[in-house]
Amino acid sequence: MNDNTAPLLDLTGVTKSFGANDALRGIDLRVNKGDSLVLIGSSGSGKTLALKCIMGLIPHDAGTIAFQGRDVTGFSDAERDDFLNHFGMTFQKSGLFDSMAVWENVAFQLIQGGRLNAAEAKQLAIGKLAAVGLDAPTADLYPAELSGGMQKRVGLARAIATDPDVLFLDEPTAGLDPIMTNIINELILDVVGKLGATVVSITSDMSSLKVISNRVAMIHDGRIIWDGVTGDVETSGNPVVDQFVHSRAEGPIEMAVTAV
Repeated sequence: MNDNTAPLLDLTGVTKSFGANDALRGIDLRVNKGDSLVLIGSSGSGKTLALKCIMGLIPHDAGTIAFQGRDVTGFSDAERDDFLNHFGMTFQKSGLFDSMAVWENVAFQLIQGGRLNAAEAKQLAIGKLAAVGLDAPTADLYPAELSGGMQKRVGLARAIATDPDVLFLDEPTAGLDPIMTNIINELILDVVGKLGATVVSITSDMSSLKVISNRVAMIHDGRIIWDGVTGDVETSGNPVVDQFVHSRAEGPIEMAVTAV
C-alpha cells in the first residue's frame, strides 16, 4: 500500500562509487508531489547519476531510494515495470534512436511494452508531437533531419508519451540559443501544467532555473549541500552555491584547467 503522507521520492544516504571514485557520498533528497525541483552543481558532481540511480539504470551501492514510501530495491520485476511507468525522462543529448522515425522514438516505450500496435502508436505520437509544437509530418522524419531544438522537442514528446507522474529533465535547453531556450522552457511549463506532473530537472542555465523551478538543490562533492526555494538561491549565503549561481571563477569550487 502506498503511504500518501510520504514524499513522492525519498533518497536517504545514497552512495555510488566507481572504483576509487566516490561519485555519490550520501545523497539525502526528498521530492514531494507537485515539486518543480532543479538540481544544480558542477560538471561531474553526480546530478545525472542520481537520476539514473532512482530509475534503476545504474544500481546504487548503499542507502535507500523510496517511491511513495516503498523501497524500490525490493520491487519484483512486475512492480519495477509499474514503477518505471510513472516516469518520463529527457536526456542531455536528446538520446533519440537514429535508425527510428520520430514517431517510433516518441512511442518507443509503448511499442516495446506491447501496449499499442504500430498504427495506434503513430497516432499517439502525432498527438504528443502536437503538444510540443511539432506538426504531423515531423512524425515520419528521422532524428538526423531535425534541428537541435526540434530534437529537444521530440525528446520531451517521448518523455510525456505515457502521461507520467514524474518527469526527469536532464539539461533540457543545453546547446540551444536564447530564443529556443525560452521556447523550450515555455513548452515545459505548458506540458507540466497539463500533466500535473512532479518535475526534477538538471540545468546549468540560471535563467531557465528561475522559470521552470520552485525549488533548487545543489550537489557538491557527492552530497546535497543546499536545498531551498528558487527565490533564495542567489542569496543563499552558502559560498559554494554563491560561486556557482553567480558564475565566479574564484571560490571554493576548484576547476581543473590545463595550460596550453
